[in-house]
Amino acid sequence: MSTTPAELMKEYVNSQKFNSTTEVMSAMKEMFRDVLQQVMECELDSKLGYEKSERITDNDERAVSKNYRNGYSQKTIKSQLGEIQVKIPRDRNGDYEPQIIEKYNRNADGMEEKILSLYSCGMSQRDIAAQIKGLYDVEISPELVSKISEKIMPEVTAWQNRPLETVYPFAFMDAIHYKVKEDHQIVTKAAYVVLGITLEGSKDILGIWIGEHESSKFWLGVLNDLKSRGVLDVYLFCVDGLKGFREAIAAVYPKAQMQRCIIHQIRYSTRFVGYKDIKQLMADLKLVYKAVTEEEALSNLMAFKDKWGKKYPSCVKTWEDNWDILNTFFAYPPEVRKIIYTTNIIEGLNRQFRQVTKNKPSFVNDDSLRKLLYLASKNIVERWTQRCRNWDMILNQLNIMFQDR
Repeated sequence: MSTTPAELMKEYVNSQKFNSTTEVMSAMKEMFRDVLQQVMECELDSKLGYEKSERITDNDERAVSKNYRNGYSQKTIKSQLGEIQVKIPRDRNGDYEPQIIEKYNRNADGMEEKILSLYSCGMSQRDIAAQIKGLYDVEISPELVSKISEKIMPEVTAWQNRPLETVYPFAFMDAIHYKVKEDHQIVTKAAYVVLGITLEGSKDILGIWIGEHESSKFWLGVLNDLKSRGVLDVYLFCVDGLKGFREAIAAVYPKAQMQRCIIHQIRYSTRFVGYKDIKQLMADLKLVYKAVTEEEALSNLMAFKDKWGKKYPSCVKTWEDNWDILNTFFAYPPEVRKIIYTTNIIEGLNRQFRQVTKNKPSFVNDDSLRKLLYLASKNIVERWTQRCRNWDMILNQLNIMFQDR
């Protein structure tokens, strides 16, 4: 009966007489190197068709290729156990390339994934290098961190262009601004973010677009991009107060309804209200947006106008001018109103983006910003495991209200 791996391990541990975890880690490092070495030897055996110790004659068909072993080349591999010296076996024809460690790769054992994980948390390249040195006693340069992060750009592009679902009941649109280097100067750019809620009630980041300035023209391009990726219909868009949203949405999704964020509207309309009046004015305004029905809300808005219209005409006017996109949520039950009442859902996402990017005063280019926001998005979406509350009830309501779509 052959010896089991557990028995072999027991014999090995007894023979080593470990006295500390440091000795255990050192032994694991040696074992990792030996296994890695053996894997490459087996790869070359398979390539040549015979084992290292096997002798073949000139008449053997395996000798027809005239390809033989041709010594070794030294290579230093960076791993979570530290730096490891391995010998890369060579063949005379130069056809063999290790599969377990690619030709130009000097990172093993998930080291690149660890570096990307730290990068996605917003750590600087120098801090990552210091962290890897402290954790694994492996020297890496900030330039290597940059090169490793560059490898994910095809993944970023594929994610940004992936097909989407045909229908999203709700979509939230917002932008977050960053400093980016361009043509040897620092400019402010907007990262346009669209967050959708699926028919299953789950949240998803549909894409992130980098633009010069937040504008209705750029949003039009974003919406056209969504449509080209398969989004045929959105029941309701939830947006902040940016001018031009209405035109952009109507041009691409003419059947979609729009709800302007009530919180943004309150902030915008009360920005010039005097301190001594703000408390009472807010109490009267609350009667408008907290009304049960639109009729009640309109009646309270007229009362609000009568009381405050002469003193703060611009405050009243912005509610009247935007009423057609402020009153949308009155047509929905309370469960839906909680979702569309404000853009807090996407502002919460932006807060998480800011948390990741807070240590970066500026980005070297658009791709640098795009990479970090993509990695942050992956981490955030993985934590979105819950459906929207009362989603079954909400979906039944939507099925009735939008049965023709």
